[in-house]
Amino acid sequence: MAKVRLFASARDAAGTGTDVIEAATVADVLQVARDRYSERFADVLTTCSIWVNGEDAGLDTAVGPEDEVAVLPPVSGGAT
Repeated sequence: MAKVRLFASARDAAGTGTDVIEAATVADVLQVARDRYSERFADVLTTCSIWVNGEDAGLDTAVGPEDEVAVLPPVSGGAT
């Protein structure tokens, strides 16, 4: 089971910042998350980057029980 960490608007839409999901790939993790959380989460997910163990990951990236999948919405802001 991969540990899933949700940040910012993804966390807000899911109603949690962490979860544990059993899946073989990033695509599978995201599908379980879509099914588990609201439609709002699915909408937010379309703009997110996905990282596995601190590295940018594709949908076909394999995940295992020791892996951490991070869902990172875009970040804006900065000094003006």
